[in-house]
Amino acid sequence: MSAETLGRTTRLELDDQALREWEAVVLDAGPDGIVLDRSAFYPGGGGQPPDHGVLLWQGVQTRIAGVRKGDDLVLIPAEGDPLPPAGIVVRGAVENERRTALMRTHSGLHLLCGVVFRDYGCLVTGGNMEPLSARMDFDLREVPPGFKQAVEDACNAEVDADRRIDTRTLPRAEAFEIPDIIRTATNLVPPEVQDVRIVDIVGLDTQADGGTHVGSTKQIGRITVAKVENKGRGFRRLRIKIAE
Repeated sequence: MSAETLGRTTRLELDDQALREWEAVVLDAGPDGIVLDRSAFYPGGGGQPPDHGVLLWQGVQTRIAGVRKGDDLVLIPAEGDPLPPAGIVVRGAVENERRTALMRTHSGLHLLCGVVFRDYGCLVTGGNMEPLSARMDFDLREVPPGFKQAVEDACNAEVDADRRIDTRTLPRAEAFEIPDIIRTATNLVPPEVQDVRIVDIVGLDTQADGGTHVGSTKQIGRITVAKVENKGRGFRRLRIKIAE
């Protein structure tokens, strides 16, 4: 599989979601941020926040406080930290605890989406996450009796099933032949995107998605449905927590 690029940066995290350290060459560094030729920092998207981490160079450390997408993938240094000069080789390192927690949480949201779609036929209308806590909104007109506990029990049954979580990239036309590949009420895949990344919880949920994920549902950990909220017009918000 050829690696995906964003501008001049090869994105390493999509092909190897376990990668935490790598070497890269600085292409640009200035007030707007730092551009590397290779990066495993996830820039955020699909509700998943961007990574944090560090760049190490010639005995110096530059903390990375965020990442943004532009013409290039741009790393945002912590205020006051030194900037590595263009052309220098740096060692990048993603903050492992935060990234792993976000991967578990993102996979947990996909599992939740798969359970609610399978058992109640509901599409997603929104969502967001922080490490080990998240929300997902559904188009659910009526809340059945026992819904909260039933969803939690079904989610944890899927965790125990230890389903494999696979990723692959398909041409757009082929991807959209997969039944129910879009689980949101609005198709969020821009029309100019011709190669669609697919995340598949095998046997439960297959979706277009650009984020990072763990390798199996067992790696998510126990899921608690903390609250079900009425957001009006039949929209319900489920707040979940993932066990430490």
